[in-house]
Amino acid sequence: MTIVPDAQGRLNVGDGNRVYWETCGNPAGTPLVVLHGGPGQGCTERMRAGFDGSTFRIVLFDQRGCGRSTPSAADPATDMRYNTTHHLVADMELLRKHLGIDRWLLAGGSWGSTLALAYALRQPDRVIGISLSAISLTRPKEIDWLYSGVSRFFPEEHERFVAGADGAADPVPAYGRLLADLDRSTREQAAAAWARWEATVLSLEPGAKPTTFGTRADDSLIEFVRVCSHYYARYGWLAEDELIGNVGKLAGIPGALVHGRLDLSCPVETAYELANAWPGAELFVCNASGHRMSEAKREYLRAWRSRFAGGR
Repeated sequence: MTIVPDAQGRLNVGDGNRVYWETCGNPAGTPLVVLHGGPGQGCTERMRAGFDGSTFRIVLFDQRGCGRSTPSAADPATDMRYNTTHHLVADMELLRKHLGIDRWLLAGGSWGSTLALAYALRQPDRVIGISLSAISLTRPKEIDWLYSGVSRFFPEEHERFVAGADGAADPVPAYGRLLADLDRSTREQAAAAWARWEATVLSLEPGAKPTTFGTRADDSLIEFVRVCSHYYARYGWLAEDELIGNVGKLAGIPGALVHGRLDLSCPVETAYELANAWPGAELFVCNASGHRMSEAKREYLRAWRSRFAGGR
């Protein structure tokens, strides 16, 4: 059954930003907020379908600069100084209060796992439980792996990726500068080059589909790449081990960690380290999955979240 929003709006979070949000599912169910990846990906209709609408009150929102939130990062005039992990954590608290929610479950994947933990460490009393997939903590070694280290598997494509950043020694911040260029064609070409590299890293996963690459990009891709490079060039404004070094403070908050062993973009090492540092967290590694969601990972998370049915 298709899940459609029962309420939606744009919340004024300050700094000239209005964050799009929507709720769906059971209004009396257990509140659950979905944190999209990217950063800068935005939430989609497909994300609603990953959760039981009869059990949960599902909250989705587009993080600053992307999706239906305004202003869009695709506009080079948008001031990115007001788009940081700390701003997003504050936005989540404003949204929770706006919706009259006391405590909620957190669900996040990839970048969303970083944001979920950053929020939980600041607002542990507001968190019922946390389910994470394709675990990423946005640490320097993880970002350096994704945009440099993994090149050992794709040396030709990485050479193209670096060339797309005008040969910069550190391509991630260089792409950020290109995505802020006033020339539209420069932004389009840079976004397409970044997207080509990320798709290449995922190309060996089970079920990966061939991708046709061009030199043009629409606004959604431009904002995605601009937000991504903005965050990753600064490692999410987090100290190197800020999350994993403090996750022990979440002891008592149930956690489910799901990861694909074939995930080249986010090696399983991070999920393993996090599980060892978080008392009570459960780790499921799917040997036949990569970065993308799979039926095995989906079923594990569905069973884990079923413990929280009942409108807690």
